[in-house]
Amino acid sequence: MILIFDFGSQYTQLIARKIRQLQVKSEIVPYNHPISGISVGELDGIILSGGPASTYTKNAPRLNVKLLKQGAPVLGICYGMQSLTRKLGGDVRRGVVGEYGHAELRLQRRDRLFQGVRSGTRVWMSHGDRVVKIPRAFEVLASSEDCPFAAVRHRRDPIWGVQFHPEVHHTADGQRLLENFVFRICKAKADWKMGRFVEETIERLARKTGHRDVICGVSGGVDSTVLAVLLHKAIGPQLNAVYVDHGLMRKDESEVVVQRFRDLLGIKVRHVRAARHFLGKLKGISHPEQKRRIIGREFVNIFFREFKADELLAQGTLYPDVIESVSMKGPSAVIKTHHNRVKEIQKLIRQGRVVEPLKELFKDEVRDVGKELGISAPLLWRHPFPGPGLAVRILGEITPRRLKLLRAADSIYLEELKRSGDYAKIWQAFCVLLPVKSVGVMGDERTYDHVVALRAVTSVDGMTADWYEMPRDVLARISNRIINEIRGINRVTYDVSSKPPATIEWE
Repeated sequence: MILIFDFGSQYTQLIARKIRQLQVKSEIVPYNHPISGISVGELDGIILSGGPASTYTKNAPRLNVKLLKQGAPVLGICYGMQSLTRKLGGDVRRGVVGEYGHAELRLQRRDRLFQGVRSGTRVWMSHGDRVVKIPRAFEVLASSEDCPFAAVRHRRDPIWGVQFHPEVHHTADGQRLLENFVFRICKAKADWKMGRFVEETIERLARKTGHRDVICGVSGGVDSTVLAVLLHKAIGPQLNAVYVDHGLMRKDESEVVVQRFRDLLGIKVRHVRAARHFLGKLKGISHPEQKRRIIGREFVNIFFREFKADELLAQGTLYPDVIESVSMKGPSAVIKTHHNRVKEIQKLIRQGRVVEPLKELFKDEVRDVGKELGISAPLLWRHPFPGPGLAVRILGEITPRRLKLLRAADSIYLEELKRSGDYAKIWQAFCVLLPVKSVGVMGDERTYDHVVALRAVTSVDGMTADWYEMPRDVLARISNRIINEIRGINRVTYDVSSKPPATIEWE
């Protein structure tokens, strides 16, 4: 297997996912995982992840140099490369200019790591610090305009370092580079399949739950749907599926969700209507983190009324949800609060009462699990929808009037995307109601009405994303319909920000 040492990068699990795509077993451990805990006989290679820290700060995670003496090839990525550099005699400093986003890689030497990778390929950079001097035993393999040491290797030992992130989707030849490391350098075997994951997960769920009932919150999204089907196959009637309707869903969505579970999946769902309660708690609240915390807390309060004292709790949490809210293995930075990680649930996690079989997977992998389970395509390819719902797509205070406007605009947007065929090409698309009004002219009269922003991105896993180049005629049709059909909106904008530096959702 390939062992990944996590220094806290938001992208660490992406490395594991990319390796799993190669059908090779991979495992993530903290950066300070004891050497004694490594089974050398099973070890094909070591990857050192990136991380948010600076190697020269006092409490920065440090590389255990004994890792380099385990006989396995080593690849350091971003912070991992900087750690290698510091430990082996090089120097790392704060850059004059940070390097974020795409860069052009210029290959300088031929190497197994770059077999089949062309010079000039686009790579994804995300670092403020940089290597300014490589160790004496190293040589440069590649550079970029702002990074003279974009890729290096030890002249004698099987140690490589890259300053960019080959694991993210937007590094054009990143999968080829990882494939070269895993197969050409580490000589690993391709013997890991998603079907095995499904079988092992069902067996593990049945074993962990025993004869206890399991309550599962469902939303109609891919994650909770796949989770519910896994649980249904593992424990059958012990599953209690609950849908808490917080009143922040899209147009007519709540009724559709309950019906689909019943008619298409054969799973009975309890529908808890709580819209008035949530809107009351959110009255006057405009700060995004406050919204998330309130919704998370109130969801738990209402959901826990359905939760019996001896039940286990199952959640469809994915890796991006976890890594942006609570560090999984290494010292990663918290990006935003997630509703699956409020304090009551954290307490249950410590008690061993939470079941999260998908927490180390990404959205595309969950869809693969869904295919293995026989879930139909319309359910699997529904665009991601945030747990707090439209609350994080209404910037500012949430009111019934603003919800009505956003629902109407979002309905038109998605309807036109499906009609044009663009919906299937997009990872996620939605409207955002902005906290500003603008002047317009409609019917020769002055208007002063709301503004909506359209967001559409392409992605594979949600960790990185590019804005979707929407056909001009489709954009024009969407804008015209929203402005003409919805009284109260007089301006439509289109978001052309990538992730990073932006996130997919606005809040």
